[in-house]
Amino acid sequence: MIDRASPEALFAVSGIAQYTGAVIAVNLFADATPAAVTWLRVATAAIVVLVVSAPHWRRDWHGWTRPDIGHAAMFGLVTAAMNLCFYLAIDRIALGKSVVIEFVGPIAVAAALTRTLRNSIALVLAAVGVIVLSGVEIDSEPLGLLYIFGASVFWALYIILGRRVARQSRGMAGLGLGLTVGALVLLPLGIGGSRALLSSWHLFGLVCLVGLLSTAVPYGIDQFVLRRIPMRRFAVLLALLPVTAILVGWLGLDQRPTGVDLLGAALVIAGVTIQERDLI
Repeated sequence: MIDRASPEALFAVSGIAQYTGAVIAVNLFADATPAAVTWLRVATAAIVVLVVSAPHWRRDWHGWTRPDIGHAAMFGLVTAAMNLCFYLAIDRIALGKSVVIEFVGPIAVAAALTRTLRNSIALVLAAVGVIVLSGVEIDSEPLGLLYIFGASVFWALYIILGRRVARQSRGMAGLGLGLTVGALVLLPLGIGGSRALLSSWHLFGLVCLVGLLSTAVPYGIDQFVLRRIPMRRFAVLLALLPVTAILVGWLGLDQRPTGVDLLGAALVIAGVTIQERDLI
């Protein structure tokens, strides 16, 4: 079934899962630090993906080369850093707005891979949209902006390294290895603030659900899609995620977008739409 699904449909499923998990995560910040939620999110997702990819490990473990392991490990480090910066940001800035600002990373990847006049226009539109959105928060949430721009940089690296891992053609084994490395790196940062999550079955169940919805499902879909389409088109199709995030943030967190928010989002999406016509 997944083989017959279009990339657009898969991204819609990915976005709904990812940002539904983000809504749950935001509500967990009252009981644990964003770093703790990030650590357990990545750790639980790593376990799920390793179990799912077990047949690939048994069949192909001898085929792993040192570069393969290195790419998977770097991918895991970048993914962990991206998730941590994103959670630190949405603890301060609305979910939908954060994702739209963060999208500057993917569109930069698409721009670097497609040098056309239309692409330049798309970049200008996206940049103006980001300025509109981020300018609203400069006085009240400068740290939140710093975190979300950091997440944007890591999102760009996630696409580049994720493509390398996906091209290893080992199902989700590379993703499982990367997430395991990421969880180990996050352990010192997250363990101290995770007592409430680990001592309550209810909260632990919720953070496991976050790991499934926000990491295992969407990143697994990413690996599948990255094997099917060019990296530049993948980066552009990620534009579906900011739209989903604004909708989920509105419905799940009552973060109603303002007219300025919608204008900034519209400029970003307009840039992406213009660019997509060159990439299909």
